[in-house]
Amino acid sequence: MTSCGGRGLAGGMRVATAEQMRRCDSLAISEYGIPGLVLMENAGQGMVAVMTEAYGGLAGRRVTILVGPGNNGGDGLVIARLLVELGARPEVVCCCQPERLRGDAAVNLERLTLLDVVIEVCQDEEDLVWLERLLAESDLVVDALFGVGLAREVTGLYAAVIRLVNVVQVPVVAVDIPSGLDSDTGLPWGVCVRANLTCACGLAKFAHVQPPGREYVGRLVVIDIGIPPPAVDAVGVAVDLLDAALVRPWIPSRPLDGHKGTFGHLLIMAGCLGKAGAGLLCGRGALRSGVGLLTLAAPKSLVPIFQANLPEAMSLVLPFSQHHFSEADHEALTAAAAGMSAVAIGPGLGTDPDTGVLVRHLYKELMLPMVVDADGLNLLAGDEVLRSPPVAPRIFTPHPGEMARLAGVTTRELQKNRLGVAREFAVQHGVFVVLKGAATVIAAPDGRLAINPTGNPGMATGGMGDVLAGIMAGLLAQRVGVWEAACLAVYIHGLAADHLVEAGRSFGFLAGEVADAVPDAFRGVLVQD
Repeated sequence: MTSCGGRGLAGGMRVATAEQMRRCDSLAISEYGIPGLVLMENAGQGMVAVMTEAYGGLAGRRVTILVGPGNNGGDGLVIARLLVELGARPEVVCCCQPERLRGDAAVNLERLTLLDVVIEVCQDEEDLVWLERLLAESDLVVDALFGVGLAREVTGLYAAVIRLVNVVQVPVVAVDIPSGLDSDTGLPWGVCVRANLTCACGLAKFAHVQPPGREYVGRLVVIDIGIPPPAVDAVGVAVDLLDAALVRPWIPSRPLDGHKGTFGHLLIMAGCLGKAGAGLLCGRGALRSGVGLLTLAAPKSLVPIFQANLPEAMSLVLPFSQHHFSEADHEALTAAAAGMSAVAIGPGLGTDPDTGVLVRHLYKELMLPMVVDADGLNLLAGDEVLRSPPVAPRIFTPHPGEMARLAGVTTRELQKNRLGVAREFAVQHGVFVVLKGAATVIAAPDGRLAINPTGNPGMATGGMGDVLAGIMAGLLAQRVGVWEAACLAVYIHGLAADHLVEAGRSFGFLAGEVADAVPDAFRGVLVQD
């Protein structure tokens, strides 16, 4: 069993589409000989265990279970039977005629009728009067109306029942997915249950972890229902949901005899007149990531600012770059990069054409892993340099507007297909893509995808992306693998901001404060059970 709240995870997860989940279930039954009744029983047992952990002992407590016509309803019937064994007071409300239940769900209905359990049928609007009273008098409500197979607008009686669930002041536990939520897009089919706790069966679904779906999910717990891992692999479920267990091995070790040279030397190219802060925040993020040495290359007018505000960093004074980076300093930057472990380029760089020529040359020539952020991306967008595979690993860190420019789509089109656009661009151009935003997407040139669950709306303020670029480049300089550095940086960056929220500041914290919280975020991952 693995758990996901709004501020992080524990365990390991993959994310599946509704069709992939259906095929996993089918393979478990047909190829591995696991009866559907066993999968359903495992789901019910897992959910009751989660409910007990979340809400305490259930003995004597009144639990209303709303049952629909499919296997989701069957899971609800298993929950009702198991609650009886715990001494709870389950009451089942079938929102369909019981004879509509088929297969494993029908078997579990028959089993339940042998026990002293109230089973009511809600079949028309007149029944909504007593149902509203029942819901209000319950200690818990279990939503087992619809599962991931829903593919139509919720109307009529079902819509009315969902509206009642959403207005009663009682905790709601959703079976697999809140009823009315499209499993793949996360969009409601007209009306959708707003759950306090969702128990996903087998695998997380895309609606659980991406907006707008995750707004309806509440706390997410993924339950192991017994689907063999080879079945998941055979179906091709290959999108990872980042969590502490997954990223922990990627945190660089710190040998006792290590010194500053052990942990890499990073070169950051950032800033132009009026945008010195971006370079400072990028450098601050890098230093908080644990990099051993940092050199900030900047236009001459910014060097005093950098030296006064980030004394831990060295400065590279460029003879020809006064207020912005100039191609005339190409040779000096190339020479400086020769002694580095990694490069970050772009924060606050500006879009002067002279700077653009320099960025394109360095992108094409430097044989070092490189993070390209902000104006660095804008200067590369649409350029022919992207038509050839890069000479060394490149990580692009665009926000949606920058990604739309790079991919040649509208921002609206991008936001409707974040995973697809990020993957296509990464594969086509041979780069790693970190598409920022709620549920940041990480895509690799080989087609791998990951989704990050950490972070919060308080991060919607200037400078956060600069800090992220610095953390990521700092990890690259410490010789963390490129995929691993991208995923780890995104996870830790969001987790650091989540720690600030947990400390009582839901918003109004600064990008620099997030950078300063990074070491504690690393520590939290390392010590977490």
